[in-house]
Amino acid sequence: MPASSLADRHEELRRASVEVILAGQAPSGGYVACPDFPPYRFSWLRDGSFVADAMSRAGEAASRECRSAEAFFDWVARIVEAGLGFEARYTLAGERDETEWPHRQHDGWGLWLWALREHTRRHGGGARWREAADATAAYLERVRLEPCVDWWEEREGVHAATLACIAAGLGDDLDLSSAEDRLDASLLVLPFLDFGAVDVSPLISPLISPGGGVHRHLDDVYYGGGEWLLLTAMLGLAEPDRAETCLGWVADHAERGGRLPEQSQDHLLHPETYDGWVAKWGPPPSPLLWSHAMFVDLDLAVRG
Repeated sequence: MPASSLADRHEELRRASVEVILAGQAPSGGYVACPDFPPYRFSWLRDGSFVADAMSRAGEAASRECRSAEAFFDWVARIVEAGLGFEARYTLAGERDETEWPHRQHDGWGLWLWALREHTRRHGGGARWREAADATAAYLERVRLEPCVDWWEEREGVHAATLACIAAGLGDDLDLSSAEDRLDASLLVLPFLDFGAVDVSPLISPLISPGGGVHRHLDDVYYGGGEWLLLTAMLGLAEPDRAETCLGWVADHAERGGRLPEQSQDHLLHPETYDGWVAKWGPPPSPLLWSHAMFVDLDLAVRG
């Protein structure tokens, strides 16, 4: 495909991604993780913070019918000020999730502080979130070294990605001395958050499939252990030499209407487990707002 046509295609998908994200933001301000996948019809601090940051970068900062990055920041601030705890996810209305989902996940709160700071650096303001931000920072200072559930909500421990998200939120140095040593693609968040002293690219190379997508970890059995679009976009952001290739890979996995799924089934690590997940929850999640957010970030990095 000619370079101009490819650029036009990616620009079209970026616009479609912004519209998918806007459609997935509730009037309350919370971003749904995936509107068409029942277990994901909640708003995670982790997903939402990445999504809000991408929308802020893309210029969707202020209100468009109560749908904007700032509406998400307001939604989180109301949760903090209402004393609803510092949990992994909430209902779109901003109420506690009463299911047995693993709620103790510190990374999302660090990411919220980081996204908030980046947004105010770009667009100004910030005073209206200061009280909630200060309360969140105090909480993270207390718990930063305590075990919690990882990004993938599978293992409890002290995780490098979690420590990086907290350090980015608090704006201080990253200390990984207490982190578990594990091959996990969540390490890609370190260069994303500008902790460039740690070169994670060689560490995650075993997780890059023959097709170029990125797996979460080698033990992944969730829907067979496919390649995640958001992680492939993160790889492109971490390694500029791969950026165009990763951007094209993600775009090639867009579904009808420009919907980006959570993962691809091109190179499953454990294909024997795929049908069991489909029987339990239906087809894999799509569209995943976090996938769309990372595509927006990567396309902005490549094309400006």
